[in-house]
Amino acid sequence: MSLKMKKYNIGNGVGILLLVLWLTPLKGVVAADLLAPQVVLKEASVRFKASLEDETVSKDFLSVYNNVTVIVEPCIDFERISRLVLGKLWKKATPEQRVIFKQEFKVKLLRTYTRAFLEFKEWSIRYLPLRMAKEAKKTVVKTEVLQPGVQPIAVNYRMYLKQGTWLVYDIIIEGVSLVTNYRSSFKGQVKRVGSLDAMIDKLRKNNLAVLAP
Repeated sequence: MSLKMKKYNIGNGVGILLLVLWLTPLKGVVAADLLAPQVVLKEASVRFKASLEDETVSKDFLSVYNNVTVIVEPCIDFERISRLVLGKLWKKATPEQRVIFKQEFKVKLLRTYTRAFLEFKEWSIRYLPLRMAKEAKKTVVKTEVLQPGVQPIAVNYRMYLKQGTWLVYDIIIEGVSLVTNYRSSFKGQVKRVGSLDAMIDKLRKNNLAVLAP
């Protein structure tokens, strides 16, 4: 499937784009120009590259998944993303449903990221200059994903400062929000299967099937 076709499928495409942003050396800005939110992404890329030096690890899905979990998870606020993704359903959910959904949704995103690594091609990334006030608590890190013969794809991170750490809480690919896309998807699934519990159970089973040894 071509990149042009993939970019409109946020559910499947977000992993490859996340992968590119965290694996590829920075272009468009030099290290001295990087601000704190950009540094978070750069440091994750350095750690992830180091973890993949062993080819026996880099070709094994579960090994890469474990690396992704350890390195990428701290950069993302899954609590906030889960709350935004469920929207009104989050308000109606029980505390137990919230905990289980957050865990299973996190696994879904991380395994999507892992699968993206296995499909990785020759891509590069351009970080656009970031202007933000020193006291800013929220920002959008703007980037462009580059591939020979293909128009640049705009991929922007929504990030916010939580207890001194910049975390990702949404990704916008070509103007389409990951949060908005998944909110619509899960809302439709709940209607089809009849309940939030049934939707979460389906998500759990899909995760188990993919991660089974």
